[in-house]
Amino acid sequence: MSASAVSANQDSGSMHRGVIVTVMVLGAFVALLNQTLLNVAIPHLMNAFGVDADTVQWLSTAYMLTNGIVVPLSAFLIATLTTRTLFMGSVLIFVVGTLVCGAAPSFSVILAGRVIQAIGAGLMMPLMMTVIMSIYPPETRGKMMGVIGIAMFFAPALGPTLSGWMIENWSWRLLFYVTIPIGLLDFALAFVFLKNVGEPRRMKFDIVGFVTSTIGFGTLLYGFSEAGSKQLHDPQVVIPVICGIIFLVFFVVQELTYDAPMLNLRVFSVSQFSLATIVSSILNMAIFGGALLVPIYIQNIRGYSALESGLLMLPGALIMAAMSPISGILLDRYGVRPLAVIGLSITAVTTWLYTGLSMDTTYGHVMLLYTLRMFGMSFVAMTIMTSGLNALPRNLASHGTAVSNTVRMVASSLGTAILVTIMSTQSTTHFDAYADMMNVSNASLHNGFMEVAQSMAYQLKVPLSTGIGVAREIWAQLVQSNGTVEGIDDAFRVAAGLAVFALLLSFFLTRPKQQPVAQKARVQGAASPKETS
Repeated sequence: MSASAVSANQDSGSMHRGVIVTVMVLGAFVALLNQTLLNVAIPHLMNAFGVDADTVQWLSTAYMLTNGIVVPLSAFLIATLTTRTLFMGSVLIFVVGTLVCGAAPSFSVILAGRVIQAIGAGLMMPLMMTVIMSIYPPETRGKMMGVIGIAMFFAPALGPTLSGWMIENWSWRLLFYVTIPIGLLDFALAFVFLKNVGEPRRMKFDIVGFVTSTIGFGTLLYGFSEAGSKQLHDPQVVIPVICGIIFLVFFVVQELTYDAPMLNLRVFSVSQFSLATIVSSILNMAIFGGALLVPIYIQNIRGYSALESGLLMLPGALIMAAMSPISGILLDRYGVRPLAVIGLSITAVTTWLYTGLSMDTTYGHVMLLYTLRMFGMSFVAMTIMTSGLNALPRNLASHGTAVSNTVRMVASSLGTAILVTIMSTQSTTHFDAYADMMNVSNASLHNGFMEVAQSMAYQLKVPLSTGIGVAREIWAQLVQSNGTVEGIDDAFRVAAGLAVFALLLSFFLTRPKQQPVAQKARVQGAASPKETS
């Protein structure tokens, strides 16, 4: 074959790979955008449907539970269906679910829509990552994962601010309707341009594995989600978690002994994949739980609006999106360890600095800390996971992707449950400590309280007894706010400890041995390695 023909085939292969990545990244973007749009709208949905906080949280819980069922199944579907069929089906399912949510006349209908959305989104992400692992050699995967990171981090950057603006000026239904045209556009692009990667093959369906994973992951994630509003020792938390662990033990035994497992757990025999998954999971516990604490502090304690909360997070999310491709290029050139050490060091320090939050901390200071924390995260958010997947042989790529996503999902839920529980428990402890100080034996404090009570009685022109009652209400609100802030500080101390633990483990990360380029999967309609030689 002539040199010009080789060049033409290589250009054709690059073009097809570029189209595949573009189409799939757009699908991931619309799914993540919708999720972040919804987060800010929770209080408005409570009013719209007349439900309490525990009920409305099922919009997130049901989405997470469905993901926990679908993601482990993704490896089987990726192996047995063509890329076009699975991706177009996933996008279409997501669009249908979004339409159901937008038009929902009742809470039960919007909850059903969220479940349908989760099915589509839960298949899109593992499929996209598996395809990247298949069509790009290890030495360039970091760069491509960085490109994916732009969509994954730009959506959270845009979502809260856009959602706050829409809710203040339009209906909450627009949060769903605005993503439908993007989803339909992506479906059309996939229909016209998307090529199949690899060949589907006939496989036995692991029914026992599916049932045990569904019950195991479903009950485990449910238990962790309930821990956010209850105590860790509550029966509604303990029983589902124990049930989940028992069924997951059955699932592990099934997958290790079955000849065609739904999820090949032998990926953990690759040490670098296992270590990268552990580090990434610990980091997710710290980050996802910590990310929930900042909006609680800004909105619930300090009284800022949802739009102001979104604007606070915007610079950090934009930096993550901008840094993602840069981090991917650095991963390809220098390996994962330098990036992990730098990124986790910044993350650990900034997380610890959050332990100094108070009622006087300025909005700008919180924004600066959040932005620096996200800058540190940009070095590790995609790189550690990519490095772990690079260590796997190509035939285990889909299983590695499914395992990695599932473990990190469970870790994120566990981290959120632990940190929110610590915040709640410690807030009560600090409140009780402040209340104990309010007694007659503390003459200085008592005299100060009486001065406030007398001042309130004078200003309101009411008897002293009424002034004392008003002063007690003010005192209780002040003590409650300070106790909650100190509880948040305590939760951030634990998050910082998790980040330091991940940092220590990161020193053992190494660059995986590169697989031969000839192992790349063939993109149907593009040049294969043999055709370009």
